[in-house]
Amino acid sequence: MKLSQFGYKLPENLIAQHPAENRDESRLMVLHKKTGEIEHKMFKDVLDYFEEDDVFVTNNTRVFPARLYGNKEKTGARIEVFLLRELNPTTKLWDVLVDPARKIRIGNKLYFGDDESLVAEVIDNTTSRGRTLRFLFDGSYEEFRQKLKDLGETPLPRELGREVEEEDEERYQTIYATNEGAVAAPVAGLHFSKHLLKRLEIKGIHRTAITMHIGLGTFAPVEVEDLSKHKMDSEQAEITEETCAIVNKAIDARKNVCAVGTTTMRTLESAVSSDGHLNTFDGWTNKFIFPPYDFSIANAMITNFHHPKSTLMMQAAAFAGYDLLKKAYDVAIKEEYKFSTYGDAMLIVD
Repeated sequence: MKLSQFGYKLPENLIAQHPAENRDESRLMVLHKKTGEIEHKMFKDVLDYFEEDDVFVTNNTRVFPARLYGNKEKTGARIEVFLLRELNPTTKLWDVLVDPARKIRIGNKLYFGDDESLVAEVIDNTTSRGRTLRFLFDGSYEEFRQKLKDLGETPLPRELGREVEEEDEERYQTIYATNEGAVAAPVAGLHFSKHLLKRLEIKGIHRTAITMHIGLGTFAPVEVEDLSKHKMDSEQAEITEETCAIVNKAIDARKNVCAVGTTTMRTLESAVSSDGHLNTFDGWTNKFIFPPYDFSIANAMITNFHHPKSTLMMQAAAFAGYDLLKKAYDVAIKEEYKFSTYGDAMLIVD
């Protein structure tokens, strides 16, 4: 398929600026792949489509405060640094994005904090905006990571066009986030409340987790018309033996397996055995899913409404079917569903 096939006009007023008052009370569009039926529900109704011994697979990554603001040596120019990936804990090397990039060259030093207690030196260029930094810090590794947290800011997506607010500290994390390492939240999971998880448990639906530390691979723009030529940046992921056992038991019993979010789905599809079961995984994946694609593990998926020409939209189209997804987006715009990070949800089922 072609990039241009995923373009559409998204009205700016439909990009959600803030989360719903209650996590599980956002709207939910339900797509039925076999019949093409579209239903309009609330997210807390999602359990109506699942039965005892079905399985929900979530992404338990936790967002760390990845956006830093500092000043360039000598000139004092204000610089934004977005932490992407820790390369070496011992030498404190990180891949980052810098803005404005034109001012940052190899050898420059950047100072962070009012007391300039954290210093970084630029040691390499990686992309037009990418740099490798070596942080100069005399304390322990634990003290260094705490310093990053103290100085960092919740990396709210720029598309929201607003400053970080107090509510974002909590609401830009899933309630089951445990493994820190992402620079963006797995947004499909933001809709789950403690009450909804309790209802899921009472109904006998199992929940298990994978970890994918979301990086720029998920959000980097596609710049080639031929989608087969697009290369995803790698992101770190893990699937445990426990998760494999739960998912494979459901597959063998012909129960539903629901992937909560595109990152969860990509992780599952990165670890498929030859007989269609789930394998353990501990490494990096750059899997890019777009139509047509045959999915092996999950037969249901929860996702949000995504921006035009995004890899997230492409994966949703691969799962729902391109024509049905385009129809759903047309309906969503007409019915004024909210899009993007804090937007409404979509459940795609057979």
